[in-house]
Amino acid sequence: MKNTILILALLFILPSCKENNNTKQIKMSDLTSKNFIETMQKTIKHYDYEPIYYLTYEQNICYSEILINDIPVNKNYKEIAYGDGNSINDYIFKSGIQKVTFRLYPAAKGKDFDYHTLNEETDMKIVISESDNIDRNKKGKEIASYLTPTINKLDQYGNSITQFIATGKTYYEASFTFEAKVPYKFNSLDKGQDLRKWNQEKLQKKVVDFYKNQLMLLNEKKIEEYFSYLELKEKETCQSLFYNRKELQEVLDSYLESFTIPNYEFQPLENYKLKLYGDGKIVCLELISSDPKMKDKSALWAKFDEGDGMMADFLQYYLYIPEGEDELVILR
Repeated sequence: MKNTILILALLFILPSCKENNNTKQIKMSDLTSKNFIETMQKTIKHYDYEPIYYLTYEQNICYSEILINDIPVNKNYKEIAYGDGNSINDYIFKSGIQKVTFRLYPAAKGKDFDYHTLNEETDMKIVISESDNIDRNKKGKEIASYLTPTINKLDQYGNSITQFIATGKTYYEASFTFEAKVPYKFNSLDKGQDLRKWNQEKLQKKVVDFYKNQLMLLNEKKIEEYFSYLELKEKETCQSLFYNRKELQEVLDSYLESFTIPNYEFQPLENYKLKLYGDGKIVCLELISSDPKMKDKSALWAKFDEGDGMMADFLQYYLYIPEGEDELVILR
C-alpha cells in the first residue's frame, strides 16, 4: 500500500516539475522551415509599382550609427567607410514621413586614427533613393540627402578654413526626414507597449530568458520550434521587400545555415546590455565590447569555420510586446 501511495505521489509531482522547467516550449505559430516559402508566397502581395528605398552613406574619420524610425540599420566602427545599396523598406512600416537619425563618435584606437574627439575633417553624407522593384539594379532617383554642416573660421595664420561643426566634441547627432509611399501598411509597432514604462530589471530578465530560449533551440537544433517565432518578422519583411520565390529560398537557406554548417558554435550569453529602440517599443541585447568587430553586436552569436578562417555570425533580434499581451515577439 505504501508503495502504491508513493508511486501516485510521484505521478502528481513529476509533471508539476516539468511544467516549471524554463526550457518548456511554447509554439508561437504554425510557420516551419518546410512551409516557409509557401506561407510567405500566400502572404506577399505584388503591385504594378513596388518602391524599394535605399540608404547610401559615406563617413570620414569617425564611427557611426544610423537609424531609421529609431531602429538601427547600420553601425560602423571603421574610420573611413562607404555603404551602398542598403534597402531599408523593412524599417518603413507605412507611407508617410520617415525619420533618419545618425550618431557620430570619435575614431579612437582605429586602424589609421586615434582621435578622442571628432576631427575637423569629420563628415557624414547620407542619401535616400527610390527604385522600382522590377529593376532594382537600375540607379534610383534621389529623394533626400544630408551632409554634416561645417563652419568657416580663420586658422593660426589668418587663412580661412572650413571645419566640421562639432570639431572637438565627443558626440554628434542629427536627423532628417523623407517621405515614403509604400503600398503596404503594418500596424504592429504602433500597437507595441512602451517598454520604458516597465520595471527595467523585470524587462531585462524577460528579454534574457527569451534569448536563452532561442539559444537552446539553436543548440539543440529544434528547427521547427525556432521557425515558429519568425512569422511576424518574416511576413512583414518579405512583404516590404516584395520577395519572389528565389529570394524567399535565399532567406530560408540563410536561416538554415545555423543548423547545417558544421562546427557552428554558439557562444555563451554574456557581457551584454539591454537596449531600447523604436521610441521605447523595441528591445534587444547588445554585446559590451571595445573590439570594433564585436561592439554593439547582437548578444546572440556564433563562431564557425568553413575553411577560410574563423568567422562570426550575429543573430539580431528586435523584440516588442503587443498591447494587452505579456510575451515578447520578434518584430525585426
